[in-house]
Amino acid sequence: MGEPIVAGSRERLRRDGYLVVEDVFDPVEDFGPLYADWQSILDDLAGRLIGEGLLTSAYESLPFEQRLLAVTAESRSNLGGHFDISLPQSNVSLDTPLCVSPAVFALLTGKRLLDVVEELIGPEITSNPTQHVRMKLPQRNEADARNGLTAAVPFHQDQGVLLPEADDSQILTCWVAVTDADETTGCLRVYPGTERGTLVAHCTGDSPVMRGPGQIGIPSRLLPEGSSKPLPMRAGSALFFDRTLIHGSGENHTADRVRISLDLRYQPTGQPTGRPAFPSFVARSRRDPASVLADPLVWRNRWYAARERLAREGTPRFNRWDSDSPVCA
Repeated sequence: MGEPIVAGSRERLRRDGYLVVEDVFDPVEDFGPLYADWQSILDDLAGRLIGEGLLTSAYESLPFEQRLLAVTAESRSNLGGHFDISLPQSNVSLDTPLCVSPAVFALLTGKRLLDVVEELIGPEITSNPTQHVRMKLPQRNEADARNGLTAAVPFHQDQGVLLPEADDSQILTCWVAVTDADETTGCLRVYPGTERGTLVAHCTGDSPVMRGPGQIGIPSRLLPEGSSKPLPMRAGSALFFDRTLIHGSGENHTADRVRISLDLRYQPTGQPTGRPAFPSFVARSRRDPASVLADPLVWRNRWYAARERLAREGTPRFNRWDSDSPVCA
């Protein structure tokens, strides 16, 4: 490699537990194809909801974020999963929505993004399949139209949402701001320096200390002393952090803004992913360039095959935590 994109990047990641890199993506050029996909998805959803009598207008004249809010508010429907780039951890069916388009693959394999990842974990890079699109809706939206993809996320460690097989894997999270993220829209908050290889106990959403089905987080009494640090970021920037950094995000307190982000993860090739039921792929390799997956249709079809298999065989257990644990009472 040549000169590093971010001077002292590994040292800063090791010291603080996180690293913010500006302008990893161009919001217009890189995110434009993604928005085109999302508008098409929303076209289909609006048509379906109108047919079901849950919506009176498709709101085509509105920009995407305002259109999503209008459709969600009137239909009182939870739409976040239709834009997601991974399968849910339960109840997978043959028609479970999944957005695995060439535009998504282009972002996952973007050169500048992988250049930073290479600086941090080396040149043999696998894309970990634990990935999401999050469209955080304003808190005022109806509660039944929001979930973990569209609402606040409790403080947790990414290692805590993976199977124990990945406890020794060097998994690097990349959180991409698709829209500007600040404290009013619910930007990420971190406890700096908490990535010391220690996994803290987590509780599930059906335990008394958590706040909603599908959520997994750390009980407040086990969080580090002091306050968490907000990390406002502008669109196109990326936050990189270790699998044990404690982080979460608050509510979106605006009236008409949607905070959109991508959760991506990478790791050295050959290490367990912690989600063996989902398809990973080699994104970069200096040692074996022929192993790199370059065809977005192959990637898409691997996800479709995984969906079909899980719908047929049932979704395996992804959660290592027991809601009956004393720390969750």
